[in-house]
Amino acid sequence: MKKNQIENVIRVFTESYPRSNDTGWEMPLVAYARADDPLFAQLKNLAGPIHETPSDFLKEAKTVIAYFVPFKEEVIKSNLKGRYCSQAWALAYVETNQLIAALNWRLEEALIKEGHQAVFVPATHNFDPKTLLSGWSHRSVAYIAGLGTFGINHMLITKAGCCGRIGSLVTDLELEATPRPTSEYCLHLGGGSCGRCAKKCVNRALTLDRLDKHKCYEMCLLNANRQADLESIADVCGKCLVGVPCSTAAPTL
Repeated sequence: MKKNQIENVIRVFTESYPRSNDTGWEMPLVAYARADDPLFAQLKNLAGPIHETPSDFLKEAKTVIAYFVPFKEEVIKSNLKGRYCSQAWALAYVETNQLIAALNWRLEEALIKEGHQAVFVPATHNFDPKTLLSGWSHRSVAYIAGLGTFGINHMLITKAGCCGRIGSLVTDLELEATPRPTSEYCLHLGGGSCGRCAKKCVNRALTLDRLDKHKCYEMCLLNANRQADLESIADVCGKCLVGVPCSTAAPTL
């Protein structure tokens, strides 16, 4: 398979995937990393000792495919007000995870049909609620693949912003890697301005200098308790992602 075929599968599947009236997606962004990129080995130090490498999932791994599914503007606007996340935001989180799981199955099927191997990693692979670490950081993988750069809130800012979800897949199909951005997409990290995401944090977990992951997760669990009517509990917040310059774009570009 070629890149354009992979991207067409992702686009068509996303456009046709069933969702509630409150959930909608913009065009996904796709990027590629070499499975032997040295940054994957460094993630054990940067993201945690339990973090795995592409070859841990597929011995013959050649490429990691990473993609970002942006939320529609209506979903983003729904989460602007109040201390707790909106029902639409929580629902979009759950339904986008479901989309990514189904899309990964579809991509794996398409790659196998072309004679290749493929393995996908669930959205929260081996997530430990005590350490708040997982065995595969989709955001870190997407950074390595060139999808974007990190903001001070530890979210990945892509050319379509940071409001959305990331999926990834490991394959033995060899594809050319996507160049990583050469400059920061975050206004604060790129020049010291903005920092609005820190001001919008409703649980005082985020400052310009650091993110208290446990205080952040505490707020996510409070939201989960309020969204108990959803089929899958959505331990999310998203307040630092909405109403900021990087919500739907990379503002430094």
